[in-house]
Amino acid sequence: MKDFINKLYRNHSLIYKGLLFICTTFLIVYLFPKTGKFKYNFERGKPWQSENLYAPFNFAIKKSEDEIAKEKKTISDHSFLYFNVDASIENEVKTLYKDNFRAAFPDSIPSSELNTLFKAGNEIIKELYFYGVLTENYNFPSDKTSVILENRVEKHTTKYSNLVNQDQVTSIINKVLIDQNEAEYKNEFTSLFFDLVQPNLTYDQSFTEKVLKEDLDKIAYTRGSIEKGTLIISKGEIAEGKKYQILESLKSEFESQVWSSSNYNWILFAYILLVSLALLMLLLFLRKYRIEVFENNTKVTFIFFNILLMVFITTLVVNYNSKYIYVVPICILPLVFKAFFDARLGMFAHVITVLLLGSIVPNSYEYMFLQIIAGIVTILTVSELYKRANLFISVGQITLIYIIAYFAFFVIHEGSVETIKWETFIWFILCGLATLFVQPLIYIYEKLFGLVSDVSLLELSDTNTRLLKELSNKAPGTFHHSLNVANLAESCANEVGANAMLIRVGALYHDIGKMKNPTYFIENQSTGINPHDELSSKESARIIIDHVIMGIEIAKKYNLPDRVIDFIRTHHGTSMVYYFYIKEKEFQQGDVDKADFCYPGPKPFSKETAILMMCDSVEAASKSLKEPTSSKIDKFVENIINKQIEEEQFLNANITFKEIQSIKKVLKHKLANIYHLRIEYPE
Repeated sequence: MKDFINKLYRNHSLIYKGLLFICTTFLIVYLFPKTGKFKYNFERGKPWQSENLYAPFNFAIKKSEDEIAKEKKTISDHSFLYFNVDASIENEVKTLYKDNFRAAFPDSIPSSELNTLFKAGNEIIKELYFYGVLTENYNFPSDKTSVILENRVEKHTTKYSNLVNQDQVTSIINKVLIDQNEAEYKNEFTSLFFDLVQPNLTYDQSFTEKVLKEDLDKIAYTRGSIEKGTLIISKGEIAEGKKYQILESLKSEFESQVWSSSNYNWILFAYILLVSLALLMLLLFLRKYRIEVFENNTKVTFIFFNILLMVFITTLVVNYNSKYIYVVPICILPLVFKAFFDARLGMFAHVITVLLLGSIVPNSYEYMFLQIIAGIVTILTVSELYKRANLFISVGQITLIYIIAYFAFFVIHEGSVETIKWETFIWFILCGLATLFVQPLIYIYEKLFGLVSDVSLLELSDTNTRLLKELSNKAPGTFHHSLNVANLAESCANEVGANAMLIRVGALYHDIGKMKNPTYFIENQSTGINPHDELSSKESARIIIDHVIMGIEIAKKYNLPDRVIDFIRTHHGTSMVYYFYIKEKEFQQGDVDKADFCYPGPKPFSKETAILMMCDSVEAASKSLKEPTSSKIDKFVENIINKQIEEEQFLNANITFKEIQSIKKVLKHKLANIYHLRIEYPE
């Protein structure tokens, strides 16, 4: 029945991974551009490395973006401004001037002088309204050609500087009066026209923009054409000038042409093949080298989700503006995978992701080289991610590598540094700053996927946490034992290259189940009274064995990660409570069911859980050593661990005999230090 359930679970897991693989493949392909990709790589000023290239079809030679931008600027600079004039305003002002003229001057002025002044006022009106007075001051160049329209008919064409702004009215009045030798009446005329002058020119923005658009639409985006079969460039010829522009035109035409339904389907099929191959390599890597990750659907989903997320973000940036491509913090990917898994998996997944992105980014070789180098630096430099200083130093190193590599590529392409785009360095710095977001991202992933990183392990290793303080209060002997086991296990883990932080946390919490019945465990019996004296051997064994189940329940209540709970499950494996088993045999004088005295398991299934099992057994049993010596300790450690090997407790753990020998050596050395064994000097 158990085998059937395991087989059913494996089948269900494989179906899930298959669906995940298919969904991720199609989502990535959906994000990819669905056009053909020009199969030749070429650079301006560099020799053509491929065979002689002939035009595969007829196509037009496109102008460069700089040429088109220059033409647009020229047309925009020489475009006209259009203003609508209200001719009735001038007549209205003349009428008002005639009605209000006499009241603006003293009665003592002779009639002949008044006639002269009246004519001067008419000259002012004529000067003001010759082209017109603007309704508001516009910020246009003074030499900009302006067209005055009356009822949509052109009336005048002049420079914008000849149109009268309202703040120029006073200066025009003064100018006319000086010309008419009537400057002494400046104040009277200024006061009179202050209330009379009305603007009559309105800027027609919509018409101006319409005319400009029509002129811009007339721009030719091509110059000439290339016939099918024409030699475009020969092998070894330098790609520059007109040749380079023709190559760019061919590439653009090739990638933007309208594909037939058949061609589109073939391109789609090819993309599916490439993406599925890349993801398949990742799954095969997990199955061969990270089987524990491969068998965990949540972890596989997490890996695929992150790859898809990076492809999605990069696609958005490329579609918006490809010059910002280096702002996307791709190096977050290996950082996250290293935090939750290991460096090797992080590097492999990073390379797969970069290879996928090579299909959608410009200058794919340069992009992939930079990102793979940056990923390698990330894996090599970032250690102990929970230390903030390490992350800042690593991000600085990653940014520096980006800048150095980009600088090298630019010099290779251009042959000088005079035209280098310094703004690209700003994108690299922003990319480095964005990489710092990995810390909150790890926290989010822990909550979403139930994973645990070194940052969380560091928090759990604090002995002031609520659960460990409760353990120290209820079962002080067990707490002290857990601390000793944690120190031993950490030293052993460092010796064999295991996860020292994880095993320390596992050791601190592995016996929390003893809080339920602390006095039934000898390390907590401070009064000398043993409650097992009043129980049968089976009852005593059951209480001892149940501390594993109790520990799992407490751990889940306090939301401890599954990776920590694994240590509680496996620290006794399927071993036997030997003392009570022998006691029961003596009492019954016959066959005794061993199952009643064995832990339910499972056996340790990782290097870390195997190390904890050894350290826990050795530390607990070492309390019974009397008058310990080096030889006694050596024999004692050998016996305990060899017995566990004979019982096949480490059969499912990825630990070697060589590593077990190293662990024995560390345990012997540590126990010798604990018991202060030294040479006895004569008094």
